Amino acid sequence: MHMADALVSPAVAGVAAVVSVSLLVVAAKKIRKESSDSSVVPLMGVMGAFIFAAQMINFTIPGTGSSGHIVGGILLGAILGPWAALLTLASVLVVQCLIFADGGLMALGCNILNMGVVSTLIAYPLVFKPIMGHGTSTWRMIVASIAASVVGLELGAVLVTLETELSGVTALPTGDFLALMTSIHLFIGIGEGLATAAVLYFVLRYKPSLLECRAEAGAGHRGHYGKAAIVFISIALLLGVAFTWIASSNPDGLEWSIENLTGSSELTGGVGSKVADTLAGVQSTTSLLPDYDSTWSGIIGCLVVVAIVWVVASLLGRHQSVGSKA
Repeated sequence: MHMADALVSPAVAGVAAVVSVSLLVVAAKKIRKESSDSSVVPLMGVMGAFIFAAQMINFTIPGTGSSGHIVGGILLGAILGPWAALLTLASVLVVQCLIFADGGLMALGCNILNMGVVSTLIAYPLVFKPIMGHGTSTWRMIVASIAASVVGLELGAVLVTLETELSGVTALPTGDFLALMTSIHLFIGIGEGLATAAVLYFVLRYKPSLLECRAEAGAGHRGHYGKAAIVFISIALLLGVAFTWIASSNPDGLEWSIENLTGSSELTGGVGSKVADTLAGVQSTTSLLPDYDSTWSGIIGCLVVVAIVWVVASLLGRHQSVGSKA
């Protein structure tokens, strides 16, 4: 669902960027003021790398010619909480955009809004948490994962359509585009929900203290999670190496929708402006591995995400410690 710059106007992209950055500032303040659990900081890096690697694996949607990948907001929310999840997922999207040219730089605010904000601040707290509660029911967890993933992706698909329509830089018919986006992302959402449930089942069975709902229920500190971190990092690195061979080559849900309307999975052109041209030039300079064109892309991306998330989270934690001493 990574939007390209060809879909959005500078005005729409600017509004989305302001909203996204504002919410990221709120997230940083929330983490700094409210997080009393120091284990959240390294967990953000570990889970960021895991989500980056997992997003590289597109799974085929049978009978459609399309594919999808997990967004990861629900999984991150269930382990880190909504605000830390938003900051972590935004870091992943920034790395994807700047280093791998996955999604446009001008459209980055839209992508953070559509995938990050919607999943972590809407679908997770309003759908997943009420269904899951504070219990450990496997069936509740499965239903919550699927329902929240579907809601998050459907809302994201609607926002993509709305942003494209408001931008007015394409000739995509809004009604048909919306119908295609919401229908294909329903199936992608089910796939993400099942994948999320599978990971959370592992966590629930072997390290339930990692779950945010368990911490809220008074289960205490997350405790030692070294083994769980090793497992997540190992899987991330494995996926980072294997994505070339196991990822579906079919277009993702957004590309598939565009292809069904235009005959091509990518749009060219877009609005011509100094802002768009400047940002395109910046992205061209920073994208050292465009389209993940190296076998090492996955591993490099995982390491960069860990570094960025760790630095950001550590700075927040350090500020919190200084503030508490004062």
